[in-house]
Amino acid sequence: MTQSTNKAALIEINKQQIDWNWQVAASTLSDDPVSLKKALLATDKPLYLAKLNNEIAVTHQLMSHQEDVQPESASVLPVLAFAQSIKAEELGSAEFKKAHGVKYAYHGGAMANGIASVELVIALGKAGLLCSFGAAGLIPDVIEESIKRIQVALPNGPFAVNLIHSPSEPALESGAVDRFLKLGVNTVEASAFLALTEHIVHYRVAGLSQNPDGSIAIKNKVIAKVSRTEVAERFMSPAPQKFLTKLLTAGKITALQAELALQVPMADDITAEADSGGHTDNRPFLTLLPTILKQRDQLQAKYNYVTPLRVGAGGGIGTPESALAAFNMGAAYIVLGSVNQACVEAGASEHTRKLLANIEMADVTMAPAADMFEMGVKLQVVKRGSMFAMRANKLYELYSNYPSIEAIPALEREKVEKQIFRQNLDQVWDITKAFFHERDPDMLARALNDPKRKMALIFRWYLGLSSRWSNIGEKGREMDYQIWAGPSLGAFNSWVKDSYLVDYQQRNAVDVALHLLTGAAYLERINQLKYQGVTVHNSLLNYHPAHSFLS
Repeated sequence: MTQSTNKAALIEINKQQIDWNWQVAASTLSDDPVSLKKALLATDKPLYLAKLNNEIAVTHQLMSHQEDVQPESASVLPVLAFAQSIKAEELGSAEFKKAHGVKYAYHGGAMANGIASVELVIALGKAGLLCSFGAAGLIPDVIEESIKRIQVALPNGPFAVNLIHSPSEPALESGAVDRFLKLGVNTVEASAFLALTEHIVHYRVAGLSQNPDGSIAIKNKVIAKVSRTEVAERFMSPAPQKFLTKLLTAGKITALQAELALQVPMADDITAEADSGGHTDNRPFLTLLPTILKQRDQLQAKYNYVTPLRVGAGGGIGTPESALAAFNMGAAYIVLGSVNQACVEAGASEHTRKLLANIEMADVTMAPAADMFEMGVKLQVVKRGSMFAMRANKLYELYSNYPSIEAIPALEREKVEKQIFRQNLDQVWDITKAFFHERDPDMLARALNDPKRKMALIFRWYLGLSSRWSNIGEKGREMDYQIWAGPSLGAFNSWVKDSYLVDYQQRNAVDVALHLLTGAAYLERINQLKYQGVTVHNSLLNYHPAHSFLS
């Protein structure tokens, strides 16, 4: 057939008609641009293209009883191309959705210090979206109170709670696990782990039991966020025997649980975390995800798990295009964090959320992490509107160059006290001692006899409080706000620039998630048409949020 074009040249068909043997009634077709756009947006309905009066037209309906229709009838036309219905809830892994009791293959990732707030978890959970409460950095009593609030609102889930690796404060990690087991938390998101610990193994194995048919029941699910293959392998493998033996000896698990642990992986889901906010290795999304997927397949072949591991994608996802790319590359689910931090439910101050709504992709940088300061671990933060990164890097430079606070040159110390701490470092040490006396006395005891560790704890006073200042909107400390974000937030802001979501006060987490998923479904339909030789006009290649799903 010859090339056909609709009135606005929005769609062209450049190949011979495929012999679908499908037909549509001419009376159901529309060929105006408005109808075409509307039909593409109706992702829950199949889309059929036909040629009407020498123009490309669209309908959602096929002819019924086609065998009774005369082919030469002018009222009946052959289908030239089609796109199947793709609902937002059909994207991703059905197994992920079933395992976590959710409607969508979406995970709101944990953001520490309660930024992934109780309100955020509840809002997403009620809409059938999984979200992790940001327990990292919070004391056990606050974590427990928050979990109880979530459980009241979501008695049957879905929700998860973050368990962050705390190499310098293992008491926090073990304390969190004790609360999770006590409260019956059935899903944790394990993040920032450099290796497995006794505590994450305890949580996983303590939830194992045997069904009457001999199969293994896994009560305590683990979603492990990783960006390194060596860490991924540990979570994809069964629990190490050394930890099982230690836990069994301590009476924390049973002999049966220790035996069952050797037949299941340490995690149910692995999130390939690319260039994200917070703790990140800045891995490229396009290389990390296929690498972790291949590794999963290799370990599945090695261990032959009854329920294969699922691999999701996080870090760098902030637009429908990136969401669709993740699903098309094989991701079972997608994870968003930075984007959610700008939403109204997030536990961030209004100043911070307003700032986040204007971030561009280049407005982020790396800075020392408070929880792994001595190890030189860095995390990704906002550099626009804040001097935190510069000041935090200065503190790490001093820590690297001097053996103690007393060894820092007087001029350098004066600058730090005046510009960063705004008080004498001896006063900061007094505050720090009181803090760790309550939180981790063992940590304090070690620091009293180690000048280098003492210096680290003093510097961590600033690193730790800076994120809290951002969350509560501490007046006068705006330039010290530590705000975690990755470049995906800049991409999101660019995408919604001409929509109502440009206003940070209009950003509801559920609405944002549904737009991202619906946009991915929309773009997948566009791709289906392209694969059939259909040329789609540029004006139809993008999905724009036109109205709220919540209205």
